[in-house]
Amino acid sequence: MRHGVARFVTGFLALPVALYLFYVVWPFVQAAGYSLTDWGGYSDTQKFVGLDNYVRLFKDELVRTAFWHNVFFLVMLPLVTIALALFLAFLLNVGGRGGRAGIRGVFGSGLYKVIFFFPITLSLVVIAVMWKAVYRSDDQGLINGVLMKVGLVDRDNPIAFVVDPEPFLGVPAVLWWLLLIAVWSGTGFYMVLFSAAMQSIPRDIYEAALLDGASRVHTFFRVTLPLLRDTVSVAWVYLGFIALDMFALVYVMTPDQGGPNHTSEIFASVIQFTAFRKGQFGYACAIAVALAIFTMLLAAAQLRITRRERIEF
Repeated sequence: MRHGVARFVTGFLALPVALYLFYVVWPFVQAAGYSLTDWGGYSDTQKFVGLDNYVRLFKDELVRTAFWHNVFFLVMLPLVTIALALFLAFLLNVGGRGGRAGIRGVFGSGLYKVIFFFPITLSLVVIAVMWKAVYRSDDQGLINGVLMKVGLVDRDNPIAFVVDPEPFLGVPAVLWWLLLIAVWSGTGFYMVLFSAAMQSIPRDIYEAALLDGASRVHTFFRVTLPLLRDTVSVAWVYLGFIALDMFALVYVMTPDQGGPNHTSEIFASVIQFTAFRKGQFGYACAIAVALAIFTMLLAAAQLRITRRERIEF
């Protein structure tokens, strides 16, 4: 019987595994191979250069700039998104007044969940195009147009938004505006994720905490957050992957797909610029491989740091 089950499972998985190896794993292997050459991408001529491309990327000023921009997103995007999603999830699940039905969310929580979740149903490119209209630096932009009509912004000096290369708190202003879009588009999904995790927590725990005199703030930090640690850890890893990408927003919204003056460059935009504009596919593959290795190491470190014994309740 066991041999029959094994043959059935093997036969069932053979085709999907083969397709995965061919369309996912093999391109990664090819990219690693190309990263050791000076391939231009548009010819069959490939000269083996060994690790020269990897030595070069550590000296590349544009790569270093993109790295620190990705680090900014890597820190701020998970931090802001998770904090906001936890706050909203707590309000919508246990933030309302207690009653005969026990602890419950704020009034209209079901409607709020639909509204907050809606942005995640849109394609990221659609979101970028929409926000590009919002951020336009003239009177046709939604924000600038409204501010000009009420006299808060001069028509000759509008807010630059994503074309503003000036730093704010030591970071180019354009990155802050892109961060706002990423947080807006992703918070609803993680709010629903945390809401589902909170609903698995027995309401008796919350009621006991409130009877003991715990405030909502203490309940959140002493009860909810510790019980959601595993879910938060997984969300942090997912958001870390998103923070290391951000290509669609940068490509659609910023001038020259990484401007102005390279102030919004990230790893993905540098790879696109190096491969398709400079025709250095071998070097671009080296940058991509370095990014993949960094991403896997980061995910492994994150899961290792947050690993702990499972809390049963």
